Amino acid sequence: MPGMLYLCATPIGNLGDMTPRVVETLRNVDLIAAEDTRNSIKLLNHFEIKTSMTSYHEYNKIEKADYLVGLMQQGKEIALITDAGTPAISDPGEILVAKCQEAGIAVTSLPGAAACITALTLSGLSTRRFCFEAFLPADKKERAEILEELREESRTIILYEAPHHLVRTLQELCEALGNRRLTLCRELTKKFETVLPTTIEDALNLYENEEPRGEYVLVLEGKSLEQKKQERQDSWKSMSIEEHMAYYGKEGMDEKSAMKQVAKDRGVPKREIYQYLLLK
Repeated sequence: MPGMLYLCATPIGNLGDMTPRVVETLRNVDLIAAEDTRNSIKLLNHFEIKTSMTSYHEYNKIEKADYLVGLMQQGKEIALITDAGTPAISDPGEILVAKCQEAGIAVTSLPGAAACITALTLSGLSTRRFCFEAFLPADKKERAEILEELREESRTIILYEAPHHLVRTLQELCEALGNRRLTLCRELTKKFETVLPTTIEDALNLYENEEPRGEYVLVLEGKSLEQKKQERQDSWKSMSIEEHMAYYGKEGMDEKSAMKQVAKDRGVPKREIYQYLLLK
C-alpha cells in the first residue's frame, strides 16, 4: 500500500501555536521533509521529536519531490514542514502535493498558523473577500503587470515583504494604486508583535526616518466597487452618445438594446438617451 503525505503547519513565531496533532504526526511519520533542516531541528528538539529529516526547498523542489513520491509509493509516510506556517502556501510544497496527486498518493493537511490569515484578521479591513499575492515577483515586467492588476482589485490584498525591500514596494504600490488604507503587520504572534493601521503614504513617511525590521505582511484596502463603477461611467462619458451607440451597434446590438446598455454604462435613465437621440 502507498504511504501518505502530511502537510504540517508549524508556528510563525509563538511555539504555543504548535498543535498536539502536528506534534504526534511528526513523531510517528517515517520522514520529515523540511525547508531548512538547520531551523527545523530547533523546533523538533523543543518538542522532543526524534524523526529523521531531509531537506525540501525551492532549489531542489522538482527532483526531491520525485524522490519523496518514490518513498511514499514504497509505503513510507512523510510529513512536510516549512520554516514557519502552513506548507504549500507560496511554497514549493505545492509541487510535492501536485506530484502526489498525479501518483495517486493521499495527501492531508494538518491546519495551523498562516501569517496571511493572521494578518488579515488583525487588519481591520474587509475580510469577506480577499486575494493573496505573497511576495511580488522580482522580474520588472511581471511585477509591473501584477501591480496593474492590483490597481483594479476590489478585494482586500495581502502581500509579504522583506524589510530591505519594504520602502521600494510601498513606493511602487503608491504609484500604482494611489494612497490606500494599509495595515502593516510584523513579528506576528511574537513578543513584539506590531499591527499598524495606516495608509501607504503615511507608511512611507514613517520609514523615511525609521529602519524597517522583521518580515512584514501588508494588508491593503481594495478599490471600492463604487469607485470602479464611477471610473467606468467616466470612461464612457469621454465619448459622445452617438459614438457610444455606434460601439454597441458594431457589437451587433439592436438600437433598443444599445440604448439600454448605453444608459446603464453612463448611469442615467434610458429615456434620457432616447430623448437625446430623438432631438438629434
